[in-house]
Amino acid sequence: MFSIIGMLVVLGAIIGGFLMERGKLLVLMQPAELVIIGGAAIGTLLVANPLPIVIKIFKGALGILKPSPYSKAFYLETLKMLNEFFAAGRKGGLDKLEADVESPDKSPILSKYPVFLANCHAVSFLCDTFRMVISGGVGAFEIDQLMELDIEVLHQESSVPVAALTTMADSLPGLGIVAAVLGVVVTMGALGGPPEEIGHKVAAALVGTFLGILLCYGFLGPVASFLTKQNDAEAQYLQCLRVGMLAMIRGTAPRLAIEFARRAIPSDLRPSFKEMEDGCKASPAAPPVQEAA
Repeated sequence: MFSIIGMLVVLGAIIGGFLMERGKLLVLMQPAELVIIGGAAIGTLLVANPLPIVIKIFKGALGILKPSPYSKAFYLETLKMLNEFFAAGRKGGLDKLEADVESPDKSPILSKYPVFLANCHAVSFLCDTFRMVISGGVGAFEIDQLMELDIEVLHQESSVPVAALTTMADSLPGLGIVAAVLGVVVTMGALGGPPEEIGHKVAAALVGTFLGILLCYGFLGPVASFLTKQNDAEAQYLQCLRVGMLAMIRGTAPRLAIEFARRAIPSDLRPSFKEMEDGCKASPAAPPVQEAA
């Protein structure tokens, strides 16, 4: 939602400044220029990328309408979930978690955290890791390598749509010049006509350049930057899970394992120790405080 406010500020500043210079808004209404620039940009996007990437771009762009899922409250819920999950494994043995990782939506622990379950990457990351642990014969070092590889692959995969959108944004100024050149061609064909008509066609040609630059630096470029930050936020969240799970796999007490996870959270989103402690105490499956000491 904050991104929408930013876009409105961009439009407000440009239109407001234009009106302050006694400009006429109708001059900027050039549908043909927009068709040339927008159509060519979408065409280059379709030429350069397969359909799944294009779909991811549009889905990601729609994400600016929603608040980031990786909030402080979400991290706190994750720590509570990890505390319950680790405590169950500590109490009954990791083998008791097999049913939870095989059917997370039916798990008595994980099913209490629907926001976590909605994050398919995080659920797969947690469940696939503990499947390997439960199967046995895999050391903590190898598990850590698997988790690090998983995070790297997911981050690289999510960066592909962002790179494609950035390339599309970078092409818009050039496409704006194309639209302007076509406008000049039309203007040349109107030479000898009324001065008002020639002036209108020149203005339309210049609007093409204006739209290309505005769409690049005012909209699509910032959207690509937004998606990059969202991808980084997802990687940071998976890193938090990785640190907590690795501590648990190495035999650390559940409460200390989630403290490792808490320390891996970015400082602006990190719950305080007291918030984490209160949340874990409220959890029915939380281990006693003596064990955490």
